[in-house]
Formats: sequence, structure tokens, C-alpha cells
Amino acid sequence: MKNVSLLSLAIALAFVGSVSAKDALTSGPQEGDRIGAFYVTKCAGATDDGVEEGKNLCYRCKNGSRPQVMVFTRSTNDKVVDLVKKLDAAISKNEDAQLKAFVNLMGDSKEDLSDSAKDLASKSKASNIPFVVPNEFENGPDNYGINSKAEVTVVMAGNAQVKASYAVANAQDLDVDAVVANLSKILQ
Repeated sequence: MKNVSLLSLAIALAFVGSVSAKDALTSGPQEGDRIGAFYVTKCAGATDDGVEEGKNLCYRCKNGSRPQVMVFTRSTNDKVVDLVKKLDAAISKNEDAQLKAFVNLMGDSKEDLSDSAKDLASKSKASNIPFVVPNEFENGPDNYGINSKAEVTVVMAGNAQVKASYAVANAQDLDVDAVVANLSKILQ
């Protein structure tokens, strides 16, 4: 009887492990994927990047093959603010590598998102990061496959290829230090 109980427990644990692996949140382009063009409207931030607020452009294209971090967020909570602050500091620290980043706000109303972008720029005090609203603002660019259940998706790319990606369903679960640690993958 004891062996049957242990076997049942082992099967149950294996099942739980396989369910949680299947339920892992995948969002946006994944490691090895090429990053495509998409258009956004600049709302705030990066006053020295040569792009005026209100301009519609492809920041991914502007950044070219440089190492870049694209944050797609439906939240402006403290974890997102902390991420933006740490990315901004990393950009300053890695000026020689020409590290770039931009934050895409997603949601239901383009006008509200523009206000949220300005608010996030103000809260974070980031000087190197533009805050934008994608033309496809409800769920990000169609060609990026942003999961509608992800509150935050972070895509890190170098040479126009994804080197790391990270997504959470709830922005409160964002592990900012783990995301920032992945910068080493694009700063090689």
C-alpha cells in the first residue's frame, strides 16, 4: 500500500510539473526570432533622441541593429517604474555599446495611453528612454504576438534578433533584477 501511495504521489507531482510548464506565459517574439518593424507615436521622454513628441515612426528601425530593449506594458505600477529607472541607468552606463530602449503603452484608449506614457516618463524620471504608443495600441504590433494576458512583456534584441524575452501576467510579479540581468545577453 505504501508503494502505491508513493507512486500516486510521484505521478501527481509529475502531472503538476507538466501543467505548470505548459501554462508558462509566452508573449512576444522569442529567443532566436528576428524583430520586425512597427510604428509608434512618441509621447514623452528621450528629449535628446532627435524625435519630437507626436511624431509617428519605427523606433525599432531607428535603433537598427544596436542592442535594444522593447518594453510592452499595460501597467505603470511601481515595478514598471523601477524597471524603467534601471534600464535608463543601464543606457547611461553602456553608452559605448549604444544600448537603446523604448517603452510601449498598450490598452483600450490611445488618448489615455498617451497620458499614461507621460505619467510614466514623469514618475521614472528617465532621460534616455522614449515612451510611445504603438499604432496597434490595444495589444501591441500584430507581428509581435504580444499575449493579451501579459501585463508586461520585455523583448531584448541585438543585431535585430531576440536574445531574451520575459513576460508576466501581473506587473506586480515583475522580477526587475532578473530582467536587467539579461542585458548581458545583448551587450556582448
